[in-house]
Amino acid sequence: MKRTGAGVLLLTAAIGLAIGFVVDQLLTAAGRATFTPTVTLPILLLLLGGVVVLLAVPIRRATRDAKGAAPVNPFRAVRIAMLAKASSIVGAVFAGFAGGLALFLLTRPVTPSVGSWGEVIATIVSGLVLVAAGLIAEHLCTIRKDDDDEHPGDSGPGFDAHHSH
Repeated sequence: MKRTGAGVLLLTAAIGLAIGFVVDQLLTAAGRATFTPTVTLPILLLLLGGVVVLLAVPIRRATRDAKGAAPVNPFRAVRIAMLAKASSIVGAVFAGFAGGLALFLLTRPVTPSVGSWGEVIATIVSGLVLVAAGLIAEHLCTIRKDDDDEHPGDSGPGFDAHHSH
């Protein structure tokens, strides 16, 4: 499994930004109020980031502690690594989406309320925190390759344990 790259995260954030901007544009064109994230969205994004990191810590401990550490279940490590990868992408989408909402608000001649700005900025920040938490958890789930890891079905000498969790 490859690590989540900056290109994927930037592309995802750019797509989210475009969607956020277009959503507010369409709402305004239809005579409706602009979209404002609820106050619970940033809280949920932060909680998700914390949970992802907490799930990855035991994997890190098991792979780094040589003394008395329980063996790592590779399937569990892969599941948590995939959750971490998904979390970083979801964080980029939400940060980008809220960035699109903010960009739309900046293009309006009328200054939006402070409450609208607070929720949009909180969503951007919590989305970025979720990206960071996902990347950290992905790093924590990296399992070092041992000398005795050669198993049937491995790619042979070129097999890289950093790409398989």
